[in-house]
Amino acid sequence: MTRLHRSLLDAPLAHRALHDVADGRPENSCAAAQAAIAHGYGIEIDLQLSRDGAAMVFHDYDLNRLTSKSGLVIEQDADALRNIALTGGDEGIPTLSEMLDLVAGRVPMLIELKDQHGQMGVTDGRLEAATVAALHCYSGAVGLMSFNPEMVAKLRDLAPGIPRGLVTSPYREKNWPELTDAIRARLRDIPDFDRVEASFISHQADDLLRPRVADLKAQGADIFCWTIRTPQQEALARQVADNVTFESYLAQLPS
Repeated sequence: MTRLHRSLLDAPLAHRALHDVADGRPENSCAAAQAAIAHGYGIEIDLQLSRDGAAMVFHDYDLNRLTSKSGLVIEQDADALRNIALTGGDEGIPTLSEMLDLVAGRVPMLIELKDQHGQMGVTDGRLEAATVAALHCYSGAVGLMSFNPEMVAKLRDLAPGIPRGLVTSPYREKNWPELTDAIRARLRDIPDFDRVEASFISHQADDLLRPRVADLKAQGADIFCWTIRTPQQEALARQVADNVTFESYLAQLPS
């Protein structure tokens, strides 16, 4: 397996970058990334695919919540998405390449590829390929991850030298109604960690006491968690997790 750079375990990771729409910094925006850099935090971002095959820094599958537009991200070309204003800011949806140019290795990045299948199965590989292409000449500390183990397996095949991990959770039915009981039960046990040659997981914070998380940590896996929203939650999570993904407050930096 390929291990993460130590910097990804040191500085807390700003969830969807250091976003605050009250200050003109929408989630996953360049402004939010710049704020995280200014504070010395690492950055966690999400990727969706454009119609013409670009990796876009955006969390949702549709535009409704985060912009004034509607429709699916994948129905728009990258240039069109770049010109759709993010609500609460003065910029459009960035491409991964634009975000990498901005960060330029100044802080570490944890990048989540959103499932493009809907049932956590094999995808067409376009988002994985676009992500790897954008990272081709990037020299900063980075880790790639996804809830979908098949996407992580594809990343292993395309870029074995880039550290990769699984985003994991208890897969409660209320949070994952689109998945079948069988798929939820399977993913809950994190069975693909060794198969995809992962070196870390990012686990749902309120489920960190799951025995499987302890097993993976004992085997040497790095443990991240999502999403921490108070210093009290952070203190509790750090009893298990090596690092946290946080929002809504300023996490303490290592001394």
